[in-house]
Amino acid sequence: MGGVRVLAGTRKGAFILTADGKRKDWKIEGPFFGGWEIYHLKGSPTDPDRIYVSQSSGWFGQQIQRSDDGGRSWNPVGNQFSYQGEAGTHQWYDGTPHPWEFKRVWHLEPSLAHPDVVYAGVEDAAIFRSDDGGKNWRELPGLRGHGTGPQWTPGAGGMCLHTILLDPRHSGRIYIAISAAGAFRSDDGGEHWTPINRGLVSQHIPDPNAEVGHCVHHIAMHPARPDTLFMQKHWDVMRSDDGGGQWREVSGNLPTDFGFVIDVHAHEPETIYVVPIKSDGEHFPPDGKLRVYRSRTGGNEWEELGRGLPERNCYVNVLRDAMAVDQLHDCGIYFGTTGGQVYVSSDSGDHWRAIAENLPAVLSVEVQTLEK
Repeated sequence: MGGVRVLAGTRKGAFILTADGKRKDWKIEGPFFGGWEIYHLKGSPTDPDRIYVSQSSGWFGQQIQRSDDGGRSWNPVGNQFSYQGEAGTHQWYDGTPHPWEFKRVWHLEPSLAHPDVVYAGVEDAAIFRSDDGGKNWRELPGLRGHGTGPQWTPGAGGMCLHTILLDPRHSGRIYIAISAAGAFRSDDGGEHWTPINRGLVSQHIPDPNAEVGHCVHHIAMHPARPDTLFMQKHWDVMRSDDGGGQWREVSGNLPTDFGFVIDVHAHEPETIYVVPIKSDGEHFPPDGKLRVYRSRTGGNEWEELGRGLPERNCYVNVLRDAMAVDQLHDCGIYFGTTGGQVYVSSDSGDHWRAIAENLPAVLSVEVQTLEK
C-alpha cells in the first residue's frame, strides 16, 4: 500500500507529516528551520529522499536547503541568485519605474527526470535553474527579456513567480505564472517565452483584455493531459484545452470565484478542486464556513464538500501553494490554512479531518507518495 509524506511550509518553519497508506495515524516532525518563513518545500519525483526547501527571513535573507535522506538532515546549498539579463525596470503600483531586485524564492520545482535539476521561481519575477542539486543557479533570462516585463506589476504579496509546471510529455515545455503579469509558456526549456493569457479578463487594469497584467493565482495540470490547464485567477476559475492558447471561464455555480488554490485529482483528469474565498478584500470563507468545492466535469458544475470541515466562525485563508494530491488508489486531497491546520480527505474530498492543528500559518503543502 505504501505511504505518504506531507511537506508543509509555514510562517515559522517546515513540518513533515507521515502516515502509511491508510492515512489514519500521522507522525508530525518539526519545526525545521524554526522562525524562518518557509515559502515552499518539494521532493524530487525521481528520488523521494531528495527534498528542496526555500526559507526566507527579514533578518537573514534567502536560503535554499536540501535533504538527501527524506528530511532527517539538511544542508544549505548554493544561494547565488542574480539577474543575468539587462538590469531594466518594471512598473510599480503608481506606474513609476522600479528596478528589478531579488527578494525571495517562492516556488521550487524539481525536474521530472533528474534529481539534480531544479527550477526556482523568485520575487521579483524571474525563473532560475540549477543542474547540480541547487549548488549553482542561472537565470533563464528570456522571460524577463520577452519585452513585456516593464508592464508587470506586483500583486498584494509582491511580484512573484509562484507557479512552475513541467510538461511530462514535452521535455522542453514549461508553464509559469506571475502575480501580476499572467501566465507564460516556453517550448524550448525556458530560452524563449510566450504570454498565454488570451481569454483572461481583469476589470481593474487599464485594458481588461491585455496581453499581460493579469493576476493569476495558481495553475494546475494533470500529467496524463498536459495540454489541459486549470487556473484560479484573482477572480474567475478558468480552463484551457490547448496549452494556454485560449482560456474560458468555468466558475459556474461557485458561491464566489475568488480564491488562491486549484488542483486536479490524481486519477481523474476532469475532477478539480478549489477553495472559494469571500473576496479580494476579505480573505476568508463565505459565511465563515470552510468549504472545498469539487467539479467532476472539469468546471462549471461544482459541489460543496464540507464533511469534517468547520461549520462556523472560520476565518482562515488557503494560500496558492497550499493544496496537493497524493497518488494512492483512493486519491488523497490535502490543504493547509493560515490558521495552522492541515486537512486531508482520503476519499477524494467526501470526508475531511485535520491531521495537524495549531501550526504557524501554512504557506505551502506538497505530498509525496512513497513505496512500501
